[in-house]
Amino acid sequence: MTLPNYAYFKGKIVPYAEAKVGVMTHALNYGTGAFGGVRAYWNSDEEQLFIFRPMDHFVRLLNSAKLLFASFDYTPEGLRDITLELIRREGYREDIYIRPLFYKADEIIGVKLHDLTDEITIFSVPFTRYIENDEGAHVTISSWRRVDDNAVPARGKITGSYVNSAFIKTDALVAGFDEALVLTNQGHVSEGSAENVFMLRRGKLITPPVTENILEGITRYTIMRLAHEELGLEVVERLIDRTEIYLCDEFFMTGTAAQVTAITMVDYRPIGTGVMGPVTTQLRQLYDDIVRGRIPKYRHWNEPVYVKEPTPTG
Repeated sequence: MTLPNYAYFKGKIVPYAEAKVGVMTHALNYGTGAFGGVRAYWNSDEEQLFIFRPMDHFVRLLNSAKLLFASFDYTPEGLRDITLELIRREGYREDIYIRPLFYKADEIIGVKLHDLTDEITIFSVPFTRYIENDEGAHVTISSWRRVDDNAVPARGKITGSYVNSAFIKTDALVAGFDEALVLTNQGHVSEGSAENVFMLRRGKLITPPVTENILEGITRYTIMRLAHEELGLEVVERLIDRTEIYLCDEFFMTGTAAQVTAITMVDYRPIGTGVMGPVTTQLRQLYDDIVRGRIPKYRHWNEPVYVKEPTPTG
C-alpha cells in the first residue's frame, strides 16, 4: 500500500514521516483508541473527489472517543475541514480511504482511561476493494464470538476490540474463505469481521438490530434507506438464526471499506442460486452512483474536496 505524503498530527498537517509516536504510547500498549473509516470517490466526469457522509463519520468517531473518556474541543465540522485540507494537499484523483484516529497519547505504564492526553490524527491512502471477491464472496461461520457490549462496546470503533475481528478474519482467510460471519454469545448472527450483514428472505430485507453487538454502520443505514425508498423493500431489524442464512434468497455485507459485498456461499452451501442476486446487484450499482455524486437526490451526502473556479460568461 502506498504511504501518505501528509498526516494531521498534534494539531497540524505535517509530512507523514514526522507523524510518529513512541513505543510507550498508551494506545499502542493498551488499545485505548478509536478510529473511523471514511471513503472518498473520484468522479471522472466532474473531475471531483467526493467524501461520502463525512459528518456522520466524525460524529461517530467523537462518540467512540466519548466512550473512552476523551476530553478535547474537536467538532465534526472542524474534523471535516481538517480532512478537506489534508486531502487537497495530497491532490488525489482516485478513490481513497481516510483514517481518522483518536488515541491516548501519554507515554506511561498503567491501565486506565481518565487523566490522559487525548489526540487525534488523520491520514489517507488510495484504496479500491476491501474484499477482492466482492461479487461472490465465500464465507464461513467463525468459531469466535463477537465481543459483548458489556465487555467492549461494539458500537464504538475501539482499537483494542479489533483483535476480536483479527481472530475472526485470519482464521477465515487461512481456511480459504473470503470472510467470516460471527455470532453473539446467544448464538444469533451479529456481523462479519468488520461488516454489517443483510439477508433477503421471503421478500423482506432483514438485518440484525443494533442491540446484537454490531457497529452502528453508516453504510448499513444508507442501504436500509435505499432498499426501502428506491427498491420498495420492507426492511426489518430482528434476530437472525444461523441456519436461516443457509435458506435465504440473497445475503450481503456492508461497510465503508466493504461497500456492498455479495455473499454467494456460506460454509460451502450456496446462497439462493449461488450467484449474486438481483437485489444485491441493484443496491451495489445504486450505492456506487450515489457515492460518486451521480444522483442529485442524495447529493447532500457528498462533500466535494476540490474548489472549482466559476466558468467565465459573456
